[in-house]
Parts: sequence; C-alpha cells; structure tokens
Amino acid sequence: MNKLDQYLDAHETSEMHPSDIAKILKQLDDRDFAEAIKKIPKDIVGDVALALPDRFFDDVVESLSIDELSHAVTELESDDQAEFMQGLEEIDEHVASKVFNTLDEDDQEEITRLQNYEENEAGAHMQLEVFTAELDEVVQDVIKRFARLRRAKEIENVQNLFITDKNKKLLYTIGLDDLLIFDFSKTLQENIESAEESFEPKVAHDREDIKEVVHYFEEYDLSVMPIVNADGILVGRITSDDIYDIINEHATEQMYNLAGVDDEAEDDEEVVKAGKKRATWLSLNLLTAIVASLVIGLFSDTLQSMVALAVLMPIVASMGGNAGTQTLTVVVRQLALGDISQGDAMRIIKKEVAISLLNGFFFAIIMGIIASIWFDTWMLGVVIALSMVINLFMAGFFGATIPLFLKKMDIDPAIGSTVILTTVTDVVGFFSFLGLATYILL
Repeated sequence: MNKLDQYLDAHETSEMHPSDIAKILKQLDDRDFAEAIKKIPKDIVGDVALALPDRFFDDVVESLSIDELSHAVTELESDDQAEFMQGLEEIDEHVASKVFNTLDEDDQEEITRLQNYEENEAGAHMQLEVFTAELDEVVQDVIKRFARLRRAKEIENVQNLFITDKNKKLLYTIGLDDLLIFDFSKTLQENIESAEESFEPKVAHDREDIKEVVHYFEEYDLSVMPIVNADGILVGRITSDDIYDIINEHATEQMYNLAGVDDEAEDDEEVVKAGKKRATWLSLNLLTAIVASLVIGLFSDTLQSMVALAVLMPIVASMGGNAGTQTLTVVVRQLALGDISQGDAMRIIKKEVAISLLNGFFFAIIMGIIASIWFDTWMLGVVIALSMVINLFMAGFFGATIPLFLKKMDIDPAIGSTVILTTVTDVVGFFSFLGLATYILL
C-alpha cells in the first residue's frame, strides 16, 4: 500500500485538498504514480494536476482517458481550464483537440476567450465566473441568488459583489461583509446612496500588463480585482491566489535569469535542452573570462617580477564581483517590486555607490595592512588598497546602472546583468591592481 492509499483510507473525499495529494504523488515512482492518479476523485484530479510541477503533467495525461480528461477540465474554474488545456496542447495537440471537442459550448467559448490573450496580459489570468447584480435589485433577493449559486457550486471563492448596469458596465464593487450590513428590504442603489463609504471600484483592464495588476494587489492590499475591457464592461476577476502564483513564477524567473538559466528549460526533463540553454550563458562567460585574461596578459612582465601580485590579484576581483552582485540583486528586486520610479535612478545610484565606497575604504584598510605584513612591502599594501577602492566603486556604480539601463530599454533587468557586471569587475579589478603595481612598485 503506497502513501496515497493510506491517505485515502484515513480521510474522506470531502476533506482532501489537491495540494496535499500532489505532495504525496511527487514521492511515488512511475508505476505507483500512474495507479494513484486513477484513484483520485475525478472532480479534483484537474486541480491536482495543476498543483503538481510541470514535469508531472504529461504523466497525469497519459494516465487518464479522453473522457476522464474532459471531466477534469469541466470541474475546473475558467482560468484553470485554460491553463489545463494549454498544458495539454503542449504535450499532445491531438489529445487536446479531442478533449476540447467533448466540452460543452460554454466551456469551449470561455477557454477560447482566455487563450486569445497574451501571457503577459491581465485577461490571460482572470476568471470569468463573477457574481453580479444590478442597482435596482433588492438586497435579500441578491443574497438568496448568491446562496443558490453557491450551493450549486456555480461560483466559488467569492469575496465581492460587482454592481453593473444593464449593459454589464461595472459601476460599484461591494464586499460581502458590507453587503451583510445593508438593509435587506431596500435596493442596492438605496443602500449605496445612504452609505457613508465609497464603493467605487479599483479596476484593471484586460489588456493591461499583469505585472501592473500585481502592483495593484500589493499597493492596495486587495483580495480580488475586477477586470474590464476598453469600454468598461466587466469581463472577469483576478483573485489573490492567482496573484501569489504569478509572484512566485516571476521571482523564480528572475532568480534563474540572474544565474543565466532559462526557467522553462529547467522545468523540462530534457537534459540536452537545458544544457544548451546553460551553455549559451556559459559561452558568454567564457568570452568575458578571456577578456579578463587578456588584461592580465598586458602585465605579464609585472607579474613575473613580483609573484605576490599573482597571489593577491584574485582578492581584488572577487571582492568587486561580490559587492557588485549585492548591488545588482537589490536593484533588480526593487525594480521587480516597483519600488523604483522613473525619476528615482539617480538616488539609487548615489546610495549604492556610497555603500560600495564605504565598504571599499573599510576593506581596503584591512587588506592593505594584511598585504603589507604578509609580503613585508608597505607600498604593496597601498596598491591593493587603492585598487580595492576603485573596483568596489565601479561595482556599486555598474551594479546599479546596468539593471536601470536595461529596464529603460524595456529589457528584463535580470537578463545578462551578471555577465556584464562580472566583466566590468574583473577587468577593472585586474587592470587597476596590476596598473598601479606597475606604476608604483616597478
């Protein structure tokens, strides 16, 4: 008996959560995995599939029949339906077409609508299921209708009532907690007019960049946001759970980009594909290393005359690289969070340069003393101290300006920043150290 069997024996179906089942499935081998998928209640197998990492999705598809896949899609909310069908199309377009044709017309229409949006647009991430009412409806009738829809499981995870006009244009957003303290015998319009607070909605447009919508959630502490089209017509909603997923995906993407790794390739099980993507960045890194070596080659005579320089040289480059990475990471993350405005660039650059210079002078004194005692040459300590100040200054300056420049050029600041920064700190570190040594010591 595997872990999933034990879990099923210990819990009622109604108590199971898809994420709990997904955690167990990830621990099973291929044979047990295929058997376990068939034991999952059909009304939640779609949610389980989406809760699993992408590499497991094709195993789920292979374990289910067309009818079972169709039922799984039917039980999902509209945004999850579109995501499930997208994953299915990437695995097997023929199977995806068969599943799509078995769905009812409403599901087909909703999936098609959502797939017409670009991945970076808010509309691609919204749910089409919304709870709406019109101004002339009596509150008690609205609540009865909500209860009926909720019992029938036609709407889920509802926090707000959206008030629209006859043409479905969004007028107000009312939280369910506010709705419950309304006068049930009056219309929504009468209650809204007598209320002291405003119910004007904070909205996002369906073609708006999803990153901007994420900022709205963070800035206004939202749990749900209505999505409207260019005419102000309510077309859907985005909930906080979708935003959490987007934040996690974006954070993962940025971490991978900073390391020169492609997030989509890493989610794939194909070793060659992931290897090619990594090799691209490693090739760039090799070129930058060659540039740094050429700089060292310019001072070969200096290195031959004083072996101590070869011993100390990596310290300067390493300190500059680490200081630059610190600055780069802070700036890239602040840009992602929207904490840096367009007119804020100079403040950030000044701050990061000041921090780098402060650390530069501090460690320059320490390393200068160590080098002087180590090699019994006072001027050698002066050389490495000056070089460290110069390199940390450049690390702070370029660590801040590179991502800011890439952002201004509408390029993801995380992409390529580390390669450029490493080149700068290595070249500046080696050139300043060996150049000063040549001028001062020889």
